[in-house]
Amino acid sequence: MLQTSEISKLSVKEIADKVSVLKTELFNKKFNKFTTATEKAHTVKELKKDIARLLTAKNAKI
Repeated sequence: MLQTSEISKLSVKEIADKVSVLKTELFNKKFNKFTTATEKAHTVKELKKDIARLLTAKNAKI
């Protein structure tokens, strides 16, 4: 889980790159969730929240 203090130190480009990586990871987690039983199903929810935090910080910096 990303902390707000960590996010505020990132530039807009770094935030965009991090969002891209997290969206790919989210897709893979969702795919695995529906094809096989995952032991940590709550990670999908955490990824969504991290993406939302990053996008909020990005919009605040623009």
